[in-house]
Amino acid sequence: MSIDLSTTLSWTTVTGDAATTLGELQPNILKAHVRDHLSALLLTFGNEAEARAFLVSITGKMKSAKAHLDEVAAFKTGGGAGTPYVGVGLTAAGYRALGVENFPQDEAFLRGMTAPETRRKLNDPPRSTFDPGYRGEVHAVVLVGDATDKAMTARRTEILGLLPDSATVLTEETGLGRVNARGEGIEHFGYVDGRSQPLFLTEDVDAEKNNTDGINVWNPAAPLEQVLVPDSAAPDPLVHFGSYFVFRKLEQNVRRFKQAEADLADTLGLTGEDRERAGAMIIGRFEDGTPLTTQREDGAESPVSNNFTYDSDRAALKCPFQAHIRKTNPRGSGSAEDPAGERRHLMARRGVTYGERPDDPNADVPPAVRPSGGVGLLFMAFNSVLDNQFEFTQALWADNPGFPIVDGVTPGLDPVIGQGERGSSDYTVDWGGAAQRTAGPVPQAVTLRGGEYFFMPSLAFLRSL
Repeated sequence: MSIDLSTTLSWTTVTGDAATTLGELQPNILKAHVRDHLSALLLTFGNEAEARAFLVSITGKMKSAKAHLDEVAAFKTGGGAGTPYVGVGLTAAGYRALGVENFPQDEAFLRGMTAPETRRKLNDPPRSTFDPGYRGEVHAVVLVGDATDKAMTARRTEILGLLPDSATVLTEETGLGRVNARGEGIEHFGYVDGRSQPLFLTEDVDAEKNNTDGINVWNPAAPLEQVLVPDSAAPDPLVHFGSYFVFRKLEQNVRRFKQAEADLADTLGLTGEDRERAGAMIIGRFEDGTPLTTQREDGAESPVSNNFTYDSDRAALKCPFQAHIRKTNPRGSGSAEDPAGERRHLMARRGVTYGERPDDPNADVPPAVRPSGGVGLLFMAFNSVLDNQFEFTQALWADNPGFPIVDGVTPGLDPVIGQGERGSSDYTVDWGGAAQRTAGPVPQAVTLRGGEYFFMPSLAFLRSL
C-alpha cells in the first residue's frame, strides 16, 4: 500500500494512490464540512434492488473529499460559495439489507449502538425511552448540510425525490448551528464547542501553528489511521477508504444545567464575575472557550487557545479532574497509559446543535427562563476503531468515576456526558488555591434520545452497487 496512514496527509501536493483515495473519500471525515443547516435522514430499506439503485443515484448529488477541499481553497481566494454536503452511512443491518457480505467488520459496529451489550457498556438508557424513530432497525443515514437553509433544503428535496417507496424515513433530525457574539460555534449550554480536534491534513496543522497560539505545547496532528478504514466492500480496498460514524441525539436540559452552575457557585461562595468560574469548573473552559487551567477568568483570544496541557495543574487546583474536557481529552494526564496511547482514543467530532429557543445562550438571565428540553446536540464523530475511540471515551473516561487515576481522589463522572450514578466531587474555592469544598453531584442534564453506528463508505463502493 502506497498510502502512509501513520501520518497526516498533505492534500495540496497529493499524488498517486493517495490522490485516488481522496477522490473517492466522502467529505467531512478528514476536514469538517460546513453544516450550519443540516438534515439527517434515518432510513430503512424494504427492497434490495431499489435500495441499491437509490444509493447509486445519490452519488450524483455527492462530492469527494478532494472536491470539498478544492471548494474551501477557492472560497478563501474569493472563488464563491461551495456546494452542499451529502454524506451516506450504512449500519451492519443496512449492509445485509443490500445483500453486501464483505463489509467492514469492526466488532462494535456489528453489535450496533442499540444492542443490550452496548447499552450496558455505555450506561445508555433503555431503547424504549428513545424517540420513536430510533426504536426500530435503522439501515442508513443520509446527511445533507450547507451554510444556508435554502441550499440545504433544495438538496434535501432532490434526495427525497430519489427515494423509492420501498424505503422509509424513520425520522429526520434538523441541525441548526449556533454561534456566540464572536461568531464561534457554541452548544446550548453556551460554551464554545469543537475547538479541540485531531487534525489529519498537514495544511490544517500548519494553519493551527501559524494562525493561533501555536502547537508547541499540544500538537493536534493525528495520523490518517485514526480515522480511515479500508472499505472492504469497495472495488479496491487498498485505495478506497471509509470511516465508522457515531450518531447520537443528545437532548440538553439547559435550565437544569444553569441551575447546577448557580448551585456550585453558591456552594463555593463565589461572587460577582468569579461566579462564571463555577460553570468553567464543570466544563473545563469558560463560555468563550478560555481553558480554566490557563486563566482564572475568561477573556481568551479568538480563536480560543488549544495549545495547553495539564502539566502545570497536576493537582487540579485550577481545573478539576472531573471537568468535561479534562475527562474526555486528558492531554497526557490520565495516568492510565502513556500520552501517545491516550491520543489514540480521540475521534473526529462533527456535531451540530438542534432545536429553536428564544433566549440568548450567553445572556445573564435566571435558569428558570432557560429551555428544559427540545434542544440539544446531534453528536457525530468519525472513528477507525469504535471500541478504542468513542466507546472507550464514553465508558472508560466519561462514565468512570475513577478517571483520571489520582491517589486518594475519586474524580467522579463527567458532569456533562457521564451516564451512571453520580456522586459528590471536590472543587477548589480559589483558582490555584489549596482550600477545597465538596459539592453535591451535578445532576444529569444531557439525555440520549437515540442513535446508531454507521460506516461511511467510499464513493467507489456506492457507485459499484
